[in-house]
This record gives sequence, structure tokens and C-alpha cells, in this order.
Amino acid sequence: MKKDFLICLFLFLSVGMMAAEKPKLMWLDCSANYTRFSYPDSIRYYVDKCYDAGITDLVLDIKGTSGMVLYPSKIAEQKKSWKGFDRPDFDFINTFIKEARYHKMKIFVSFNIFVDGHGIFRKGAIYGEHKKWQSVNYIPGQGLIPVTEIKDKATMFLNPALPEVQGYEIAILKEVVSNYAVDGIMLDRTRYDCINSDFSEASKDMFQKYIGKSLKKYPEDIYEWVKQDDGSYKRVDGKYFKQWIEWRASVIYNFVKNVRAEIKKINPECKLAAYTGAWYPSYFEVGVNWASKNYDPSKSFDWATPNYKNYGYAELLDFYTNGNYYWNVTLDEYRKSNGKYKTETDSEISKGEHLCVEGGCKYTRQLLGELPFCGGLYVEDYKKDVNQFEKAVKMNLKESDGLMIFDIVHIINHNWWSNLKKAIAEADK
Repeated sequence: MKKDFLICLFLFLSVGMMAAEKPKLMWLDCSANYTRFSYPDSIRYYVDKCYDAGITDLVLDIKGTSGMVLYPSKIAEQKKSWKGFDRPDFDFINTFIKEARYHKMKIFVSFNIFVDGHGIFRKGAIYGEHKKWQSVNYIPGQGLIPVTEIKDKATMFLNPALPEVQGYEIAILKEVVSNYAVDGIMLDRTRYDCINSDFSEASKDMFQKYIGKSLKKYPEDIYEWVKQDDGSYKRVDGKYFKQWIEWRASVIYNFVKNVRAEIKKINPECKLAAYTGAWYPSYFEVGVNWASKNYDPSKSFDWATPNYKNYGYAELLDFYTNGNYYWNVTLDEYRKSNGKYKTETDSEISKGEHLCVEGGCKYTRQLLGELPFCGGLYVEDYKKDVNQFEKAVKMNLKESDGLMIFDIVHIINHNWWSNLKKAIAEADK
């Protein structure tokens, strides 16, 4: 009896320990790793490397910023060549699934949702059949400009509010969930381009319908770029700015809601996941409220209406990871810095203790309540100091419910496999 009891106790504790293990995700960008992942044996090698380092989940990018996909699709163009390299014909996604399953790793497939063209290489359907779907941006000193006409712009966004755009993206997601046994889909760039986007006539019409009023001056009723004495431009918010921000959040919320319904019809076990930047106080600029519906930002921020909280989409997700993309890891480091920071989606420089890894995790916890999340890091933020990288790995695992590494290409280029393995092992102790 005593022996049976000890066996049961051991099994109970073992199951508890396994259940308590935090997921560690490795992101696999489709363009940066295009040649590297063009052979099954190379895929096997790098999946093995991830597993050995302590990674539990893979995020396989299969729809990049060009809008092209990495599988034979009946909807989108397949990316068969990149930067002069032609990929051999093989089952790319299922090769990754097979190798992940061998190690009992989970695998998500990620999609750059509302982008459809690569501006540097002029690739993507936004330059052809989807040109009417492109975002129209309100550029300081220039006015309303279609994204394909903006000089030096790399990432070409669509207008997320267009029903035909949403239908197209959902069709691609459904195609993948129907044909591949993945554990989940990861939504990336499920947002507007920036605060400047989208100011098309279609968006104007939809917004007027949303508020039940006609705009007298557009886009000035939303906001106006006013030139300053030093030649810079300042955003001066108009009469309907807050409602515009609310409406854009409703667009993204309802899209995510529809995505969830459609993929769950096909496979109820397929997880709906999303990645966003961690800088919530300025993330309203891209139309996303990734907080819990129980959090009311109107009590803290003057850009939020009381209704903005209704479009918090955290409860729609099965899995969420943020991007704590900061050099400063600890709050103490941030406090000793000048505090100023500007992310890729920000129109202005900002400050705040959420702008470090520790602060980003703690702040995300406040916004999500009891909902779990994985803290993410961008490896290149630490390219000059591997010790800072290790600190960021451990801090994310300490202060969040998991870890997301972006991207494997940087681990490979810096040869930081042993550092990653060491940091994960130390955090798990």
C-alpha cells in the first residue's frame, strides 16, 4: 500500500510539474529564413536545435509582408522564389509539423494579416489585383496618399475595414486550418498601419455610419497635421478623434471575433493566438485594444472613450504573446535611463515604466487580469550584449506565463544557442 501511495504521489507531482511548465516559443520568419528552410534536412536540424535549447512551441511564419504564402494555395500567390533563390518543391508546412511532432512540440502558423506587399522589392498583390484595397495614409505636409505611392515605405498595408479584405484574409486562414494539422494560428499585423491610416473614402463612409453623423471636413474632423515653426508637424485632434479611435478598435475586434468563429467551425481544438507590441498606452494608434474587456482605459487615457473597453479582444484568444522589445530589462535599468522610447508603431516619443521588459510584463498583467500571456523579446535589441539577452529571457519567464523569441535567424547569426539554453534552464529552476 505504501509503495502504491508513493507511486501515485510521484505521478501526481510529475503531472503537476509538467502542467506547470511555461511554453517557450521560437518564431521562424518566412523571409529571413527562406533559403535556410528550403530543405527537409535543414528544417530537421533547426527544429532539433530549438528542442535542445528548451523551446516547446514553434511559430512558423507562412504569410509574410509580401502577402505571398509558403504553401500551394488556391487563394493567394505562393512564394516560390526570394532574392534570386528558387525553393525546391516539397511539403514545407507538413515537414515542420512532422519534426515538431517528433519532439512533442506544438506548432503555430503565423500570418501577416493586413499586409499585402513588400515595398523594397515591389512584390505583392497590392501592386496588382488588390490595388483598390490598399490603405490611404494621411501624410504630414502631403495629404492623403495611397501606401504604394509613399516614398521609401517597406510594408504595404491594406485597409482592414473593407469587407472584401477581411473575407480574403479569413479565407486564407480557413484554407490552412482545413488542410494542416497545426495546433493554432498566430495573428500578426492584425492592425492598421499607423495613426495615419486609413483615410480612404470607404473608411469615411463606414465611420459616418458608425457615428450616425456626416463629417463636414475630412480628415480635419478626425485630426489635422499642423506645421510648427521648426518645420515639424503636430497632430491636432478634431471633434471626432476619440470616436475614430473607438471605431478602428471595433473593426479589429470584430475581425478577430469572426476569425475565431470561422476556424472553430473547422477545428474546435485549433487555438487562436495573437501577437502585438507590448506598448499599450500608444497601441491605440494602430487600432488594437488587446486588453481584457474588464479593463477600462478611459479612466487612464484621454484618447479612450468609455466604449473603447468593449473592443478589448483578449477574451477572444486562446493564446497571446506580446513584444517587450526593449534594451532595458529591469525597472531599475529603465529608471536610470532617459526614459524616452519610440517603437515601430509610434508617431511620437513616449515615456513610462512599461517600456522595459520587467515593466512591460507587469503592465500586461494588469491589463489582462487572470488571462495568461507569453512575454516576447527581440533578439537584436541585445546584439551588443549577450548577458542582457540572457537577462531578458529570464525576466520574461519570471514575470509572464511563458517566452517568445523573435527570431531564430538572430539566434543562428549570433550562435546564441548555448546562451538561450542556459537562460531557459536557469529560469526553470
